[in-house]
Amino acid sequence: MKIWLVSVSMILALAAGTAQAAGDAEAGKTKAATCVACHGPEGNSANAEWPKLAGQHASYIVKQLNEFKAGARKNDLMSPMAPPLNEQDIQDLAAYFSSQQQTPGVAAADQVELGEKIYRAGNADTGVAACMACHGPAGSGNPPAVFPRIAGQHAVYIEKALRDFRSDARTNDNAKMMRNVVARMTDQEIAAVAQYLQGLH
Repeated sequence: MKIWLVSVSMILALAAGTAQAAGDAEAGKTKAATCVACHGPEGNSANAEWPKLAGQHASYIVKQLNEFKAGARKNDLMSPMAPPLNEQDIQDLAAYFSSQQQTPGVAAADQVELGEKIYRAGNADTGVAACMACHGPAGSGNPPAVFPRIAGQHAVYIEKALRDFRSDARTNDNAKMMRNVVARMTDQEIAAVAQYLQGLH
């Protein structure tokens, strides 16, 4: 059943990706003027509560902006920002931010061992799947499947995202994939994975 759900999700993601128009990174740079206050001039946010967009896959940025616009994903800051964007704006912003270079992060040394273990092997005792099964060994994600790049992302942001999936505060994951994985993760595992990913580059 799980394999079937993953396969269907990937097919849907591929179909959605091929239907999107190409974005213009130069146009996106101009349109990003309102984004830089939170996400930084090149998409590297200074505040760890806001995600780095630099180097993120365009397909993932498009998905998130469309879901903020439609109300499928909610955030006090982003929910009002997305509705005025048209599809070309979204494509251009995605093209711009995906073309930028992400700044590297540093992991808390005391959490790397557990974080790497969960990321690479999961937890067989509690049924937690390995994160790298979807996000790749280097955390670079999978653009056709719309699985985001998570390497180098702020630990604070990742930890909040994982907790939100676990509590059902965030529900825009395909076929509940993230919610099913995070449901069995402990707070300690979530924090450790977040730190490990912050330093992964």
